[in-house]
Amino acid sequence: MDYTTSQTGINLIKSFEGCRLTSYRDVAGIWTIGYGHTGNVAPGMCISQDQAEAFLKSDLARFEECVNRCVTVPLTQDMFDALVSFTYNVGTGALQRSTLLCKLNRGDTEGAAKEFDKWVHAGKKVFPGLVRRRREEKELFLRNIP
Repeated sequence: MDYTTSQTGINLIKSFEGCRLTSYRDVAGIWTIGYGHTGNVAPGMCISQDQAEAFLKSDLARFEECVNRCVTVPLTQDMFDALVSFTYNVGTGALQRSTLLCKLNRGDTEGAAKEFDKWVHAGKKVFPGLVRRRREEKELFLRNIP
């Protein structure tokens, strides 16, 4: 079954990404705009709120496809939403290479959940915002597990 991100997941992503209508460099130095959109962003770029929403929708589709393709075990909607938020932040390659994904696909849900705690660094530095984001993603991931 292919999932799409629920409003709960979208709200989580929006709460951590924030929305900036003028391009900026994120903590990793990558040009970013809207809700964390990084594709074809240049210095001095400005967009409308509608364009920020369109970028978010397009970006979500890419991350949803990755999670749907890479996860081989059944998920709850909350687990899917948490994984999309995680992947939205760290990227598809990071999810694909992660111990989190390996443990999840082996059926080790609790072990996979513990892996969220390891993804709190940017440039070898712990960021409080990432600590909060991973905590909320982990809580969502573990909510309503059968």
